[in-house]
Amino acid sequence: MAKREHSSYQQGVIKQYYDNLPGQTLTKLGELVTELYLAKSEKKRDQLWGRVEKAMAKIKVPKKIAEHILKQRKPEILAANLEDWLKKGVRPEG
Repeated sequence: MAKREHSSYQQGVIKQYYDNLPGQTLTKLGELVTELYLAKSEKKRDQLWGRVEKAMAKIKVPKKIAEHILKQRKPEILAANLEDWLKKGVRPEG
């Protein structure tokens, strides 16, 4: 397959997407907190925690923090960490 070259406009769109990805993922984690509070079945909660795990991996949450959140499986712990990350304006990786 030939190497595909993108126009400068396309490169800008791609760059902007990846620049905004951490913020979008933090927003998604906030939505997942809400969904976890509202989930009625254990099966649904399991699915949501799987999505939380993937989202935290995407934004490179330190392994120890992610493991703690996933081990506890309490939305309030996830919410507290998320609030801290948003308040500080710091990405979890840094």
